[in-house]
Amino acid sequence: MTSAPLGLQGAYLLGERAGHDELRSRLLDVAVNLLQSDGPESLTMRRIAAEAGCTTTVMYTMFGNREGLAEALYLEGFERFRRFLESVPQRRNPFEHLSALGPAYRQACLAEPGYYSLMFERAIPGFEPSERARTLARAALNILDRVIADCISAGYLVPTQPRKIADALWAAAQGAISLERAGHLRDGRTYEAVTMATICCYLVEKQD
Repeated sequence: MTSAPLGLQGAYLLGERAGHDELRSRLLDVAVNLLQSDGPESLTMRRIAAEAGCTTTVMYTMFGNREGLAEALYLEGFERFRRFLESVPQRRNPFEHLSALGPAYRQACLAEPGYYSLMFERAIPGFEPSERARTLARAALNILDRVIADCISAGYLVPTQPRKIADALWAAAQGAISLERAGHLRDGRTYEAVTMATICCYLVEKQD
């Protein structure tokens, strides 16, 4: 089945949308870089607009206000994590896939320090994501739930709610990453140990 031609108007709208998304992504990159280099005080609409080479009107149109910008950054961070985890090559064995997602999550956190600080370390004082944003943020990690569900179906993990195991694994991972970012851990060995220990808590005991 072939899709119908876009036509001039459709092509124009598609190009306009792509340009909008590209500009939005650039503004978020500028904002998160300022947050990391100059702190939360630098996150003004005027400063970001000047750094990005656009008008403050564009900033207010896209994000509404500073709170809207903070929430957009929060959601962008989780979206980047989702894309990173989804890019992990699929394994035929679900337990091998789950084991591969652990190191990938750590890599995603360390690769995006600006977003990480906003998502998990309250880098913007006073910012509280809305309930909708929190729901969308957790949904970005649904790949964990899906792979864990596959592990349960395949008999590797005990039958329970996949979200229960995913949240325990997430908590273990975040604790180790926070310690590593604070300089208390020198490498990822503790991260590997605590995440694997968490998974082992739910392993099905093999009968002799």
